[in-house]
Amino acid sequence: MPKHFLMCRPEYFTVEYAINPWMHPEAGADRDVAVRQWEGLKAAYEELGHEVSLIDPIEGLPDMVFAANGALVVGGRAYGARFAYPQRGPEGPAYLRWFAERGYPTLEPAHVNEGEGDFLTLDDVILAGTGFRTDVVAHQEAQEYLGRPVISLTLVDPRFYHLDTALFPLDGRNVAYYPDAFSPGSLAVLRRMFPDAVIATARDAEVLGLNAVSDGTNVVINAEASDLQLELKRRGYEVIPVDLSELRKAGGGPKCCTLEIRGEN
Repeated sequence: MPKHFLMCRPEYFTVEYAINPWMHPEAGADRDVAVRQWEGLKAAYEELGHEVSLIDPIEGLPDMVFAANGALVVGGRAYGARFAYPQRGPEGPAYLRWFAERGYPTLEPAHVNEGEGDFLTLDDVILAGTGFRTDVVAHQEAQEYLGRPVISLTLVDPRFYHLDTALFPLDGRNVAYYPDAFSPGSLAVLRRMFPDAVIATARDAEVLGLNAVSDGTNVVINAEASDLQLELKRRGYEVIPVDLSELRKAGGGPKCCTLEIRGEN
């Protein structure tokens, strides 16, 4: 089934501060390369039949390209983001305004959360990350607003600072994840909930291979995640590798660039 995604062109992309272990301002980043790679990702979605809407980038917000962090949209309702770091603070209101202007019911959050960076939606539950960016009380706030059960998972490795760097839904019932990114209790929860999950290697996790987007049939994934691609193919998925190496200098991959807009259901 075609999906609807919101993306933001990396018009002002740069690495000028460090708020995660991937970011090294002294090394910089090439904005033109980032734009070309982003355009390749957008084209891949459109070739698969998905709809892509765009939000205008804002000068001075170099990480706005990471649209997934801007909100969580479930059942046609938008739960806004409140960023942990002031450098990204204005992104939350900008994304929420985009949804409000298009008639979506919206909630400005009272608690720190970074949208789909830490909230991943399956058929019946929302998996929610905490430990680095999103306050666990935001999980409760999202559950109350969206009316979906929210399962809290604790992240323990700063390289995997958002849930979407350590796990992605394969479909509405199953996931792929990297076990070492999670606390022992959270790992036990994942093993209980998803006994048939795809387990990623450290090598694939370290190239943000789990920052992927699946529509249930096709998986758009960082090209360097070779072992994970082979396992996905073995499971019957079509794999679409993309190169987002420039955006990875800020800790982003395909999913970071992609906010799913879920309508009423």
